[in-house]
Amino acid sequence: MKTQMSESAAQCSPLVIQGGMGAGVSSWALARTVSGSGQLGVVSGTALDMILARRLQEGDPGGHMRRALDQFPFKAMAARVLERYFIPGGKGDGEPFKPVPMCSASLSQDHRELIAIANFVEVYLAREGHAGRVGINYLEKIQLPQLASIYGAMLAGVDCVMVGAGIPREIPGVLDSFAANKDASLKLNVLGADRDDDFRITFSPREFAQGAALPALKRPAFFAIVASTVLAQTLVKKGTGRVDGLVIEGASAGGHNALPRGVLRLDEHGEPVYGPKDDVELESIKALGVPFWLAGAYGGALRLREALSLGANGIQAGTPFAFSTESGLTGEVRAQVLSAVSSGTVRVFTDSKASPTGFPFKVVALSGSNSEKDVFEERERVCDLGYLRHVYKRDDGSLGYRCQAEPVDEYVRKGGRVEDTEGCKCLCNGLMANIGLPQKRASGYVEKPLVTAGKDFSLVKEVLEKTGKPSYSAKDVLDSILKEECVALSSNCR
Repeated sequence: MKTQMSESAAQCSPLVIQGGMGAGVSSWALARTVSGSGQLGVVSGTALDMILARRLQEGDPGGHMRRALDQFPFKAMAARVLERYFIPGGKGDGEPFKPVPMCSASLSQDHRELIAIANFVEVYLAREGHAGRVGINYLEKIQLPQLASIYGAMLAGVDCVMVGAGIPREIPGVLDSFAANKDASLKLNVLGADRDDDFRITFSPREFAQGAALPALKRPAFFAIVASTVLAQTLVKKGTGRVDGLVIEGASAGGHNALPRGVLRLDEHGEPVYGPKDDVELESIKALGVPFWLAGAYGGALRLREALSLGANGIQAGTPFAFSTESGLTGEVRAQVLSAVSSGTVRVFTDSKASPTGFPFKVVALSGSNSEKDVFEERERVCDLGYLRHVYKRDDGSLGYRCQAEPVDEYVRKGGRVEDTEGCKCLCNGLMANIGLPQKRASGYVEKPLVTAGKDFSLVKEVLEKTGKPSYSAKDVLDSILKEECVALSSNCR
């Protein structure tokens, strides 16, 4: 039997949640298609300030960014962003993108505006033209832009905020505060902080609006993405507000994974070993009385029926949607991966060192590289986007920022350990390249894609065989998941 749910969750209770993947992979176009089909489309909230700035510098093909900017409630802010980044006709092919400031605990007003507007734009476009519900996905690890991001998404009327990769205990209270147009704060995870330290970032809607009238905002549902029973219990019982749903994510899911419990062990391929202790106890989850969805190799009609039989409200699927035509991945990347799926040669490696976050990260081996490391051997180490930097406490009590993917000497100078830099990749620049927005260096080097996906490609292969084509749409994925025996169960997320 399904668990009872709050009014917010009841308004957004799909059979299928489309995962919020990468930076720009779960694009507004993908989310709009899924939501318009009656399920929960989700945009990725990662690095949207950078993505908007680069889309505008490319000339905004199709005019979508400018169309959404016209609807932003604070017109002067939208005009400033347009003036700062828009290039009619687009920048030259050989020209680098104009930089966006790296996030810090003290964001400038200009940067807060860009962050909020970028989140507004993505959600607005995803909600355009249909009556379905739209969610946005954030990483708890990326805390510094989070308050401005959430406020911008709420200005666009986002229906659900989803947060994973950490312990988002304070996010429900943030949603409550913003819905009441009140200030919100978030405690930062600071390396080296003392027990009594309380480093926080704050966002004030009134200060942000600079005297303009504040629009009324609805409180979106909050879904936490968790990989352990203890974390689920902590969030539901000790969170700062209501948790409306849980996404239970297994180790086979794409992107970042939780670390295995206990001492990290690697198998013969160098991948982390997960065991029974890493399995979530679903009976304990059901006892919390909160709706939940299962994720990680749960795509497909049979897995959906299995999830429902276990008491879940449905499933979250990412990988099949990531390689649909509506996703933000470039056509070249999609074609390489789908070709490998068709030939049975696709390979996904769970890399325990790739991500600066310290979490294992799944990397797809693209054609032309013998290993996940080869394609990055020629790259000069540089950290100029900084979304995954760690915040640390300096000896003088101030905050500093360091990244395991930055130049080794800089990382060590800031108190980091050399061994933490070994095998670490610049995810930020790789994720931008995935969606066709790679930075071009003065040396001539162009940033390379770093693609992530889950371990299970069975639904991708099923859809390819069903369509008989080298590509497929998000609707093709939904058709395969929601076969006739399941359609009658759908709540249509309306």
